[in-house]
Amino acid sequence: MALIPKDFVNYKSTPIFSHDSVHKMLLHMHNTKAGVYGQIQVLAGQLTFYGFTDRRGELDKQIVINAGETAISHPEYWHKVELMTDDTEFRIHFYAQKDSEIVAQQQSERNE
Repeated sequence: MALIPKDFVNYKSTPIFSHDSVHKMLLHMHNTKAGVYGQIQVLAGQLTFYGFTDRRGELDKQIVINAGETAISHPEYWHKVELMTDDTEFRIHFYAQKDSEIVAQQQSERNE
């Protein structure tokens, strides 16, 4: 998987998701916004990350992420996740270039 560039910063993180709280969108093919890397952090259990060549593409990669591990999804990459154990918990951290409009917008929302 991709590495997050050094001049990118964490501008937003999700709450912790479990089987009961995971957004259904994450379980189906979706992509990360342009200019944004997503870091999936598995806190408990096990999750499988599926990456695709494009919106209707073939499976590009399948990565099992165990508790205590992370994986990165690069910008505009089509993917989905599958929670593999009943106790799976995870969160997603989003990163963008520190001087980007994405980060500036998020900071202005925090200040309001």
